Amino acid sequence: MSYGIDMKEIGRVMAGYVDKILKGASPAELPIEKVSTYELIINLRVANELKINVPQEILFPADEVIR
Repeated sequence: MSYGIDMKEIGRVMAGYVDKILKGASPAELPIEKVSTYELIINLRVANELKINVPQEILFPADEVIR
C-alpha cells in the first residue's frame, strides 16, 4: 500500500516552474508551491502473497488497485 503525492500533479507544477524560469524569472524568487492532491495505491497481488487480508473499506477509496 502506498499513500503519497500525485506524481502527475508534481509534473504539472514542475512544468510551471520551468516555464517561468525560461521566461526570465529568477528561481530564487519563485514561490514554493504545496501539493494538494494525494493518491492511495494498493497492491493486492503482494498482499495475497503475504497472506494479508485487505478489507473492502480500504479498497473502496483507493485511487488504484493492482490485482
